[in-house]
Amino acid sequence: MSNPVVAIVGRPNVGKSTLFNRLAGGSTAIVQDTPGITRDRLYCDADWRGRRFTLIDTGGIEPRPAEASMAAQTRRQAEIAVTEAELVLFLVDGQSGLTEEDESVARFLRRGGKPILLVVNKVENFTNHSGVEHEYLRLGLGAPLPVSAAHGLNTGDLLDAVAAALPAGEKENGDPDVVKVAVVGRPNVGKSSLVNKLLGTERVIVSDTPGTTRDAVDTPFVFDGRHYLLIDTAGIRRKTKVLQATENYSVIRALRAINRCDLALMLLDAPEGVTEQDKRIAGYVHEAGKGIILVVNKWDLVEKDDKTLHKFEQKLRADMGFLHYAPTQFISALTGQRVHKIMELAEFVAEQNSRRVQTSVLNDELREWVYTNPPPGDRGKRLKILYATQQSVQPPTFVFFVNDPDIMHFSYRRYLENRLRAFFGFEGAPIRLIVRAREEVD
Repeated sequence: MSNPVVAIVGRPNVGKSTLFNRLAGGSTAIVQDTPGITRDRLYCDADWRGRRFTLIDTGGIEPRPAEASMAAQTRRQAEIAVTEAELVLFLVDGQSGLTEEDESVARFLRRGGKPILLVVNKVENFTNHSGVEHEYLRLGLGAPLPVSAAHGLNTGDLLDAVAAALPAGEKENGDPDVVKVAVVGRPNVGKSSLVNKLLGTERVIVSDTPGTTRDAVDTPFVFDGRHYLLIDTAGIRRKTKVLQATENYSVIRALRAINRCDLALMLLDAPEGVTEQDKRIAGYVHEAGKGIILVVNKWDLVEKDDKTLHKFEQKLRADMGFLHYAPTQFISALTGQRVHKIMELAEFVAEQNSRRVQTSVLNDELREWVYTNPPPGDRGKRLKILYATQQSVQPPTFVFFVNDPDIMHFSYRRYLENRLRAFFGFEGAPIRLIVRAREEVD
């Protein structure tokens, strides 16, 4: 299922990024502070009262920007975000009052025909805001919803309104047994070339110009008797480098592809090594709970000796420590070197991400793990792990019932994850650990 997109738009300096950060941090955001993951703050997957959506921050819309200026490019980005969005949050400044720029943005949004929530930011008096409401009714976008993004006031009501306004979730078409594989990475790392090699046909346009692929392209195929859907996505660029509206459009589509895939082939450029943007993209996949394979492309362009592969893999593990569980494959999409091994690995990772461990087997092993390495204590109170069970798959999620969740140290959580991997595998799959007090199930 693909998350609906919610875009925050408005003229400059009305507090869009402040509201974005507030909603991203205060809406039980799915994105977690996992060590080693860097990310820009342009996009965030969020979950409010069980309703998931992707929140997008946009630059300020100026009514008549100079052609080819940064303001014109920013406006085009915002226009594309609105085109892709299922819901628009139109943010205005309650302190400066209604401006001609606000009215210009409102006219633009009305032409788009998308559902709009009018949000008045920087409101200080929530007991009497009838004057603010009356002023903004002139925009013809319904009653405004007052908030203070800086102080987090009334943002819960705003999120309730967002959840209520979103359309019903879209269901994926096709056989649920089909494994959906997304090919993701920065522009010009060889994603389309890899897709063409895997499919054995020029299905996707290949070009040396970064950003040639604009949309996510789905192609069904069969490998070793199993059905797959290969999703070729456009390159994901950093916020500062998203200068063309078509590239911003591509980013949204690529993030949606990650959200709806079962596993991702994360393409890296061997001559360039791991970049900060590679970490961001891989972080999206990790946080979405998808299986992942690190595919190092253009390996034929690297000068090698007998230690090159080992050194590169060591550096890769150091740079992407949060993906310690992800297998790697070194390839050349251009020559076809080792490309045939990718789908064998993808089939294996798909099975690992869907693997289920019997509760009795899990607890037999758990007793041994606890005996070998007893849980830590805190201020005279020792952690007791009573039992565990696997709650779900894709990603494998385990619930540990304990006497006091507050004294479960992160190092012991890491120990439990390491034991799970050592005994049951889960290669290429992110493991989720949930710690609950025993009384929660009584």
